[in-house]
Amino acid sequence: MLALEAQELYRFFHSGEEEVKALRGVDFSLAHGEMVALVGPSGSGKSTLLMCLSGLDEPDGGKVSIMNEPMSRKPEAVKASLRARYLGLMQQKNNLFSHLTVAENMAFAQGIARQQDAKKATGILIKFGIGERSGSLPGQLSGGEKARASLAAALAGGPRILLLDEPTGEVDAQSETAILSFLAEFCKEGGTVVAATHNESIARAASRVCTMRDGKLSNGR
Repeated sequence: MLALEAQELYRFFHSGEEEVKALRGVDFSLAHGEMVALVGPSGSGKSTLLMCLSGLDEPDGGKVSIMNEPMSRKPEAVKASLRARYLGLMQQKNNLFSHLTVAENMAFAQGIARQQDAKKATGILIKFGIGERSGSLPGQLSGGEKARASLAAALAGGPRILLLDEPTGEVDAQSETAILSFLAEFCKEGGTVVAATHNESIARAASRVCTMRDGKLSNGR
């Protein structure tokens, strides 16, 4: 059984009379334990694909399934349940609630997944080197700290699949090394990762590199 599968995904957006074809018949599948780097120029459709895979955006054509369960064209309650059970999502921005501390963001993420475990949450923060920042608000964190806290929140509910949009976009070298090390460990334990990125280090660490260009996907090596 695949961890995640997308078949013939199409997504169109409209700006005035202009139609933007963000996804053009994308086929994509993920095996358990894979780390896939999704590369390509800005505007190529990487973020749109992640949003469709997560069920936060609905494709205009095609379908997505997670752990062999259909995601596309299901009621929002069904999609939310699938996300809570299987997915951890890190977007480029707004991953953390600005009015909640790091610890409170972790608790909120765990609550959605119905896995309240403060000790586990603290352990994740310590692993990422930000245990002492658990009482800080997101606005009080550096770029690297915020990225690590965002990834920690994505992991808080114990997901089996991580969908990450530029997970090392604003981090320093030390933070990047910590994130890459954790992702390798996560996959070794059977987890699955898709990371949309411009970072060559992530591409080198990935088991497969897929390239997006003009809404089309090459599944690569």
